[in-house]
Amino acid sequence: MSVADFDATTIAMPGAPPEHVADGARGPGLVGWIAIAVAALVVGGLIGIPLVSVFAEAFQSGLGPFAATFAEPYAQSAIRLTLLVAVCTIAFNAFFGILAGWTISKYEFPGKTILLAIIDLPLTVSPVVAGLAILMTAGAHTPLGSWLQTVGIKVAFAPPGIIAATIFVTFPYIARELIAFMQEQGRDQEESSLVLGATVWQTLWRVTLPGARLALFNGVILCGARAIGEFGAVSVISGRVRGYTETVPLHIEALYNESSFVGAFALAAALAFTTIAFTLIVNANRKSEHDRTAAT
Repeated sequence: MSVADFDATTIAMPGAPPEHVADGARGPGLVGWIAIAVAALVVGGLIGIPLVSVFAEAFQSGLGPFAATFAEPYAQSAIRLTLLVAVCTIAFNAFFGILAGWTISKYEFPGKTILLAIIDLPLTVSPVVAGLAILMTAGAHTPLGSWLQTVGIKVAFAPPGIIAATIFVTFPYIARELIAFMQEQGRDQEESSLVLGATVWQTLWRVTLPGARLALFNGVILCGARAIGEFGAVSVISGRVRGYTETVPLHIEALYNESSFVGAFALAAALAFTTIAFTLIVNANRKSEHDRTAAT
C-alpha cells in the first residue's frame, strides 16, 4: 500500500470502516450539537436580544416618529459630522494601511516588530485614554495646540480633534488586513514585476494593490463601522457641543438622557443596522475568498 492510500480517515481511526468515519464526519454529533446550542444561546442572549430590543423600541411608536427623528436639525448635524469623520478616518487609515502593508510584508528592517506592536496598540488602549492623550497633546493650553490655533486650526472641542481621536482608535483595522494578506501573498509577483522593468510605484499600483483589493475593501468596511460608532474617545475630545461637535453616538446619549427615547432608539437602530450590514459584508467577502482559495 502506498502513502497515497492512507487518507485522513484511516489515520484518525485505524481499523474503522471508512464508511463509518465518513458518516460520522457529516454531522457534528451529540457533543457538537451541545456546543452549537450553547454558543447560540450565548450569542443570542448577549447580542441578539439586546439588538432586537433596540429595534423594537425604535418602532414602538410607529414609522412616523421614527422617520421624524432624522428630520430633526441636531440629528442631521450629528449624521453629517459622523459621515465626515468616517470619510476622513478611512482616507487616512487607507493610505497608512497600504504603506504599512507594503513595507512590513515586503522588507526586513530594524524595529519591524516594534512597529507591528505600535500598530496593534490602539486595540488594547481604552478609547477614553486615546481621547485624553489627544486632548493633552493638542489642547488649547498645550504648546502644539497653541501653535495650531495661531494658524487657524482648533483641535480640542472641534471636528479636527474628533477626527484625530477616531483615527487613533481605528488605526489598526486596514493595516492589519493588508499586512496579513500581503505576507501570505509573498513577494514573487512583485519581484517578477521589478525584474521586467517596472518601477516600485508601478508594481504597487498594478500588481500588489489589485491582488489585495478584497483585503483593502474589508479593512475599509471594518474601519468605517468602527469610526461611525466610536463614543469613548470622541466624548472626551469633542466637548459635546450640540450641532457642532456632537456625533451620532453622542447625540443618542443626549436624547436618552433627555428621555427622548423614540429619537434615541431610532438613531441607535440606524447605527446598529449600518454596522451589522458592514460586518455581514466583510464576513461574506472572507467566505467567498476562502472558497475561491480552496477551489484553486
